[in-house]
Amino acid sequence: MAGRLAGRRAFVTGAGQGIGRAIALAFAAEGATVVAVSRTLSKMHDLPARFPAITPMGLDVTDGVAVAHILEEAGDVDILVNGAGWVHDGTILDCTLEDWSRSFDQNVTSMFHTIRAVLPGMLARGKGSIVNVASVASSLTGVPNRAAYGTSKAAVIGLTKAVARDVIGQGVRCNALCPGTTLSPSLEDRMQASGDAEEARRRFVARQPMGRLGTVEEMAAAAVYLASDESGFMTGSVLVIDGGQTL
Repeated sequence: MAGRLAGRRAFVTGAGQGIGRAIALAFAAEGATVVAVSRTLSKMHDLPARFPAITPMGLDVTDGVAVAHILEEAGDVDILVNGAGWVHDGTILDCTLEDWSRSFDQNVTSMFHTIRAVLPGMLARGKGSIVNVASVASSLTGVPNRAAYGTSKAAVIGLTKAVARDVIGQGVRCNALCPGTTLSPSLEDRMQASGDAEEARRRFVARQPMGRLGTVEEMAAAAVYLASDESGFMTGSVLVIDGGQTL
């Protein structure tokens, strides 16, 4: 039985770890050919052994010239997943201009680069699905110590809706996936850096009324849905997977 993404070519950023990596694996399991990119190529060396349909490539998504070049090499892209991102930990008073700029460069402007590179081809073929990984820490809700991150992810939701509106009726869809607190290597690093990892874990878990953290596999399953024909009547939508955090 063919997978839900059989015959499609996907380009997934942030595939070195966490949600992006899980999405690359889930897409390949559903039959897609996947170009998986990350700033750190070494983190993806095992992916082709698990799924030969995955091709890892090193890429700094904040470099617009490099993004355009690698997407030209990649050929036709049916599915774009913008999963690369960076979390600044702190209030606006803890946030330097450098932190602020990095938040927008990595979380928003990177999507500007990739969408501009793939959209002309999608429109020419009359089909395509763009999935932008945003967050519940955005225009959906305020989260403590996420001023720059939440602001940048709110911009991702705005970008998603703008692109969706501009290409509606031309066969291309653009949706945002908004995870809640998800157990990932970056979250583990933040818990360890807190000085009291167990207390940090307790606080993160307490955010969700369900009483647990989300998994990267749950977020990847949602991305498969948004990329597939099953969500063919969705565009400009914000899909929240957060264990009830925003209720």
